[in-house]
Amino acid sequence: MNPEGTQPAGNKGGTRLLKAPMIPKTAMQPTPFVSIIIPALDEAAVIGATIGSAQCAFVENEIIVVDGGSADATAQVAETAGCRVVGTQQRQRAAQMNLGATLARGEVLLFLHADTHIQKGALQAIREAMRDARTVGGAFVRRYDSGSWMLALTCRLAGWRNALFGWHLGDQAMFVRADVFRRSGGFAQVAQFEDLDFSRNLSRFGCVVTLRPAVISSARRFARRGPLLTTLRDFLLTCRYLIRGLSPPRVPLPAAIPAPQAEPEIQATR
Repeated sequence: MNPEGTQPAGNKGGTRLLKAPMIPKTAMQPTPFVSIIIPALDEAAVIGATIGSAQCAFVENEIIVVDGGSADATAQVAETAGCRVVGTQQRQRAAQMNLGATLARGEVLLFLHADTHIQKGALQAIREAMRDARTVGGAFVRRYDSGSWMLALTCRLAGWRNALFGWHLGDQAMFVRADVFRRSGGFAQVAQFEDLDFSRNLSRFGCVVTLRPAVISSARRFARRGPLLTTLRDFLLTCRYLIRGLSPPRVPLPAAIPAPQAEPEIQATR
């Protein structure tokens, strides 16, 4: 949940697949352990570094970038980096993540914001956590790329929230077993709190964990009002969500999110 970082809901539209270069079937990688899904809108300036942080030679993975109709070179940057790029006119983070999940082939889904970097060892930490069959998902400890004492304090408070309730937010790089995600119905397609709502729902399916190393999230959304006022606003909006629930109310997706269909013409990431 990033009330100021969420992408505004837009008009409903179709979905297009941006074709990656054809490669021989013999060059296709095995089924990935983790599918990294990055929702994006006009993120050309930052998404390259995010993709670079997520690429890992030690854990089989694919990176799927779901582009909400960017006016900049977001899709081209992602394609050049070897990602699978999907285009949609739904400019809403929850809808973009659900779409990416329908195309993912991995056993585990990792939802990564376009301005958040995972560190070396993160995918290995997920693999180790998932060796315990009771674990269904979780997220990472979060740090901001800022020296603000206020933001450092919010990260410490978030750690207490994680420990006490098992609740995580989207900028903590949330991950979940793919089959559990589909059984849960995915993210509620709303403009705010889809991440916190999903995290609270996830604990019904099993154990939720908080992992290290910490992810590094951009502090750019705090620039407009400053860390103090933005954090206060976030807190008040969160209280309203906890009292009233989602607005509009959560509507279950039809049945369950279907398992992905193979599309051999699109290349998995390195």
